[in-house]
Amino acid sequence: MNQSIESILVPTDGSEGAQKGTRRGIDLAEKVGADLHVLSVVDSREIEPSLSSLDDADRTNREEVYEKRAERAIDSVTNPARSQLSGRITTAIEWGIPFQEIADYVERRGIDLVVMGTHGRTGLERYLIGSVTEKLLRTVDVPVVAVPPDADEIELGEGEYGDILLPTDSSEPAEAAIDWGISLAKVYDATVHTVYSVDTSRFVSVEETGEIYDSLEKAGENALERVRKRATAADISVAGSLGTGPAAQMILTYSDEHDIDMIVMGTHGRSGINRYLIGSVTESVLRSADVPVCCVPMEDQ
Repeated sequence: MNQSIESILVPTDGSEGAQKGTRRGIDLAEKVGADLHVLSVVDSREIEPSLSSLDDADRTNREEVYEKRAERAIDSVTNPARSQLSGRITTAIEWGIPFQEIADYVERRGIDLVVMGTHGRTGLERYLIGSVTEKLLRTVDVPVVAVPPDADEIELGEGEYGDILLPTDSSEPAEAAIDWGISLAKVYDATVHTVYSVDTSRFVSVEETGEIYDSLEKAGENALERVRKRATAADISVAGSLGTGPAAQMILTYSDEHDIDMIVMGTHGRSGINRYLIGSVTESVLRSADVPVCCVPMEDQ
């Protein structure tokens, strides 16, 4: 199945981290001929306390300051985008809680894909995805490409994803990501790399570990073969590999060693309690990857 990308949303607050994501979003929109939506959200939680003590005139003036800041953030995206894109560019400013406003916009406007930056990568912040990105991943029903600050800088019109990593573990979330990984590979004429981790670290018995390893290895080969067949049917070059050890670490190591340009992987379900789960492997990869990670939700059951 080819995943159609007709509209891409790039949220922005004008920060350097956001700009990493918006450039990738513009570049992808140009590549697939998609309409670009640019959204800036004024975080009402941060400003309402300071506004509540002002009279009407001063409150209006202060609100205009925040509106202008949001407009500048949007202009920083639309100005370079206009020279690159053939599709429409739609802009919006909303007031509210950022991840909620972004999610509402996605649903209201029928967005196909969100591309956005994440937070800092030093000290304690290295272990934080970024609160807006993280909460959005737990909420929306469309893929989100999370672009870390350590991702390579790209020139507009020159973004390339020649090698795309598509981890699999035979789970429903992993299966949901396969179509998106193959579709993106087709757009960029990329090679798909698929990996499966045979992780027996949670088993303590030597006898048990041996039996479990054989079973997991067989399941892994079957999972890799399913990806190979689907990639081959789409005329996409594919390389598959079994690995050992914790899945997240294996994915990150493989990405580094094979100069992967993007990782595409599934998140958990989108209904009930599962709606609020990213998935521990995906979350770990997001925290440490230095390339964009496309997180694909499962479809509603």
